[in-house]
Amino acid sequence: QVQLVESGGGLVQAGDSLRLSCAASGGTFSNYGVGWFRQAPGKEREFVAAISWSGRSTDYANGVKGRFTISRDNAEKMVYLQMNSLRPEDTAVYYCAAVLKGVAVSSAKRYDYWGQGTQVTVSS
Repeated sequence: QVQLVESGGGLVQAGDSLRLSCAASGGTFSNYGVGWFRQAPGKEREFVAAISWSGRSTDYANGVKGRFTISRDNAEKMVYLQMNSLRPEDTAVYYCAAVLKGVAVSSAKRYDYWGQGTQVTVSS
């Protein structure tokens, strides 16, 4: 069983940067692929980025490519989402999720464990 806790959200202006963190506990973290998803009010949860259990593979949603970077530190049991050039449309609750032996999985249905989320608000 893996527990995930997100942090790093906040209120920023358009064009600013934020780094979200996902701290894992329990289980063997290096066995899990991790993804970031987000959900804006009135919208469905959508894929943002994912990284494989090894860290060698990543995937990004089209709308964040070139602006967001996902990374992981297996020794520290952490996954990060560096978000640059933030836009108002990036406003959402951001969740990290873990899937056993996942290889940059973009489908939310594949994930086994979820964090509680962290709010990101980008003002124009």
